Amino acid sequence: MARIKDIISPFTAWKNVVKEPVTIKEPLKREAAPRYRGFHKNDVDTCIGCGTCESICQNAAIDMVPVEGIETRNGDSGLRPRIDYGRCCWCALCVDVCTTGSLSMSNHFKWVDSDPDVFRFIPGVDKKEWDNEPNGYRKPSPNYELYSKERVHMPELKPEERDKSFIEIVRGYSKEQAMKEADRCVECGICVATCPAHMGIPEYIKAIRNDDLNEGLRILYDTNPLPEVCGRICTHKCETVCSVGNQGDPLSIRWLKRYIADQNPAENYKKILETENITKNGKRIAIVGSGPASLSAAHYLSLMGYDCTIYEKLPLPGGMMRYGIPEYRLPYDALDKDIDYIKSLGVEIRCNVTVGKDITLEELHRQYDAVFAGTGLHVGRSTRIPGTDHPNVYQAVDLLRDVTMGKKIPATESIVVIGGGNVAMDITRTLARIQNQRYGKVNIITTSLESEEEMPADREEIVEAREEGATIIPGWGPVKIEIENDTIKGLHVVKCVSVFDENHRFSPKFDESQTNFFAGEMVVESIGQGMDLSYLPESIKENLKLDPRGRILVNEYFQTSLEWFFVGGDIVQGPDVIHGIANGHKAAIGIDKFLQGASK
Repeated sequence: MARIKDIISPFTAWKNVVKEPVTIKEPLKREAAPRYRGFHKNDVDTCIGCGTCESICQNAAIDMVPVEGIETRNGDSGLRPRIDYGRCCWCALCVDVCTTGSLSMSNHFKWVDSDPDVFRFIPGVDKKEWDNEPNGYRKPSPNYELYSKERVHMPELKPEERDKSFIEIVRGYSKEQAMKEADRCVECGICVATCPAHMGIPEYIKAIRNDDLNEGLRILYDTNPLPEVCGRICTHKCETVCSVGNQGDPLSIRWLKRYIADQNPAENYKKILETENITKNGKRIAIVGSGPASLSAAHYLSLMGYDCTIYEKLPLPGGMMRYGIPEYRLPYDALDKDIDYIKSLGVEIRCNVTVGKDITLEELHRQYDAVFAGTGLHVGRSTRIPGTDHPNVYQAVDLLRDVTMGKKIPATESIVVIGGGNVAMDITRTLARIQNQRYGKVNIITTSLESEEEMPADREEIVEAREEGATIIPGWGPVKIEIENDTIKGLHVVKCVSVFDENHRFSPKFDESQTNFFAGEMVVESIGQGMDLSYLPESIKENLKLDPRGRILVNEYFQTSLEWFFVGGDIVQGPDVIHGIANGHKAAIGIDKFLQGASK
């Protein structure tokens, strides 16, 4: 019976042939909810290619890929997210974690196609009909964040606690503060490319999060042998491109570096860094100067087995780090901690020895297998306006050096400083402290060509200088120093309307109808520094290739046209500690390549 029913059943469907059909040829037009999570959209101009969306995706549905017409630059990897909708689960975590807010989702969810490859595309690049769809899902705000937008405040001395002393202002993070700040990092790595030393920033911040400071120290020393120094005075350009900073405060990368170095005792360094036993290769390197480039080169060359001897003309090592940066920013014990570790690797530092006077460069060439020079910019530049030959006109770098050496500083009751960079702020704040100690009040005016927005000094330096009583008046150009009865009365200035031309070349323009006068009994110039290459004898100088500005030309490993002679640091790339460190590291690699090649 069952078999007969099975045979007849298909024919029973014919009873519906005359009935009205209930199916439709087109789908119902059912509108999605306004915040429905559909296909992605991306503002490719706002996107920086940080890859946080790729990292958070649990389904590996997102790949960061290069896009034609989008170039790699500081703060932008040049990559953009490509999404595979065969893997996407529409969870929107990628939107929630997006550091720029460029990624969102339309509420378009219907798309039929026989080609599976079309469901893998780059939102914002591969144009879609929903690109201008106003509805959809965006990161909820303001109280829904996967990471904090506000950085952890760094404890500092108050102005009234610091304006009469050279005690360090920045106190450093506690463990709780450091871990909380480290937790803001999304590990995108955008910062690494901008750092001149290409430090492993996400990795050492992760080490803080994991409370593994030994690992953090090892990561620091892979690329930077001066973490105590850089943890305090690095120009921290990495923070200017921090992806978290696009919609909040950038991560305090510099302070986190300092935290790792501060928390590790110096006596544990060699064990942590596994440098207790270094095999020597019998070759010797002479290093001229003991600034960041020289110390960096000595550190990495020592790890390669070279015997390094540093020649320093001043009484103590450190170069401009010691003799150009006030102790309230960089305490000597922090600097010495970094230097003492480098010395513990076998590096010899001979102070009070002037190359070119006590020993010649030719002698170093004969006695050593290679020579590296990182002699810095110790010579102050003058405006050369009328009156600068007066004995009460000083160079900032000279005064800062005298402070370190314990000499009595000729600070008068009223002072005018010319300059807008960090050195100008350093001498302003140093002299303000001396005025406060000596006269019980501050009367110092600092003026610059640049507007306040254009001033090259760190913003925090300008703010803190004002807090300490200094008057900062930007946007004026020096004309002449007023002198009466052989006594300085002040500085005549004219309004500066622009500093650079359309090609960003230095070409200041002035409005002669606007003038001013800043009263002061002493004038300090801080408009930049120059190099002193007097240690180079003519026999060597005539064989060195120079650029049109008189700088020594080097290859990618900082090797000059004399194959045994390498130079780096300020005399190559300008005054910046982290660039000097990167130069020294690269030069060490270059010296090793040169000597290994010479020995074959």
